[in-house]
Amino acid sequence: MSAAKFDLCRLVATPNALAQVSHEEILASLSRHVRGDWGDCCPDDKAANDAALTDGTRLFSVYHTANQTKFWIITEADRSVTTILMPEDY
Repeated sequence: MSAAKFDLCRLVATPNALAQVSHEEILASLSRHVRGDWGDCCPDDKAANDAALTDGTRLFSVYHTANQTKFWIITEADRSVTTILMPEDY
């Protein structure tokens, strides 16, 4: 397993995300996110995330639960907080 590429810092989740995504799926996706596996992002977002690792901008990942429910993980540009949320929560 590769090492973390950045700090997640404070973790928060919307109530909606907590209701729809299991704890296990959240933890597995956070592990992927912090290692630079951006999940199901489009190629442009993946490239932006790769650049963000050096230029310090926001990181955005897209994942799906086992039943194909889409959710997002966003780490703010200042790396102060990482949020787990549903697309409709944005």
